[in-house]
Formats: sequence, C-alpha cells, structure tokens
Amino acid sequence: MQRWKLTLEYDGTNFAGWQSQSDGKGVQDTVERAIVALEGELRRTHAAGRTDRGVHATGQVIHVDLAKNWEPFRLQEALNAWMRDYGPVAIRAAEAVPDSFHARFSAQARGYMFRMVDRRPPLTLELGRVWRVSQHHDVGAMQEAANHFLGTHDFTTFRDADCQAKSPIKTLSRFELYRVEGVFGPEIQARVQARSFLHRQVRSMMGTLSEVGRGKWSPDDVRDALEARDRKRCGPVAPSDGLYLTDVFYETGPLG
Repeated sequence: MQRWKLTLEYDGTNFAGWQSQSDGKGVQDTVERAIVALEGELRRTHAAGRTDRGVHATGQVIHVDLAKNWEPFRLQEALNAWMRDYGPVAIRAAEAVPDSFHARFSAQARGYMFRMVDRRPPLTLELGRVWRVSQHHDVGAMQEAANHFLGTHDFTTFRDADCQAKSPIKTLSRFELYRVEGVFGPEIQARVQARSFLHRQVRSMMGTLSEVGRGKWSPDDVRDALEARDRKRCGPVAPSDGLYLTDVFYETGPLG
C-alpha cells in the first residue's frame, strides 16, 4: 500500500460538510466513491479538518492508502474524471508520502478565509459563496476588534455548544481583515490562522466582528465578550457561505 496526500478544492454549498453521511452527501463520500471506482474497493480517507455544511475549500488536504501502482498525475486525472459528474470537487495535487504522514495529526496549522460583500442587491452568481451584508462595514474597527483574538485565549464565548474539543483554549497567530474591490461589489476578506479551531469558531468571530463593522459593538465590547468566557456573550454566528479552508501547513509549508 502506498500512502497518498491529496489537496482538494470544493464548493460546499450542496454538501453536508466534509465528513461521510448516511445519505452520501458528504464531500468524503464523493471522493471515496471515486477511489472505489479506481481501486475496486473502499479505501478510507482522512482529512486535515472537517469542514461544516456549506463551507468551501481551496486547500483541504487528505491522505489515503492505495494498493495500485499510481503515478501522481494519472491518479489526479483519474479521480477528477470520475468526480466531474458527481459534485464540484477537484483534486488539485497528488503526492506520494511516507506512512508516517497523517493529514490531520501532521498538520502544524490551518488557514481560513472568510468573504463578505456589503451591497444592497441580492447575490446571483456568488450566491452561497460569500456572505452578503446590506450595509457598509468599518474594516478598521473590525481589525481593531479582531486584534483581541490574537494569541492564546479561552475561546468559550466563540465555541459552538456542540463542540467536542477537549479544551476551549486556542492560539491564533493571524487575523487580518482588508477590503478589496470585487467583481460583485466591495468585498471584505478575513484571513485567520491557528494550529486548530473550535467548532464554528471562525463563523462566531466573524458574526461578532460584523456587529463592530456596523457600529453596534465597539472593539472593547469584543474584548469583554472574549474575557467573559460565556457563549451567551457571542454575537450572531456568520453563515457558512463565506468560509473557505485555504491552507494546511506542514513542516515543509502550506499545501494547495
């Protein structure tokens, strides 16, 4: 058996998240069906992170052990050819790796991007891929508030009630927000990086920062909410539409 590291891109709009589902609507189900078609039997895949329902990825990393003697390009092409008619999933890279590599446990950090568009008209072409907010946001105030998240903190306030992590303590090494002139309107993008995240942590933080951007919260309110360690102090949770897993960092750097 040869272990393979695969870098994936997918539109999560119509998927129930990465993880395999009983109804077959997980991204993992689509990938594993393709592997069965190529290998003749099921080979379980392991992902760097379990993205939620509706969350997208440009740099998800998985590993799988395969029996056949594949070349990287042929494996990538064969998987993409099979999945073309079964969902918006693509293998961006395939690499043979040692058995010691594990997509999840070997990862040193993960990076996410969140996209917001502040415009009044409804979305059409970008529907499901970006969070539309209908009023102008102050990005400077949002960044000031986001700076309170940097470093090591107890993120209980921004932790989903169903989170299964053993500890609410996480260390964020990056949280940058900036405005770009997108094709579909003024866009705010956030880049967040940590070794790992709590369930819906990024969406919880972004929903709260939107309150700051609209002038309903101050940056100090975010600091106070964080220090309260109380889920009830969290602002609204942003929708999954705008969230993308973009990078998984290993010792050799990001993949994808």
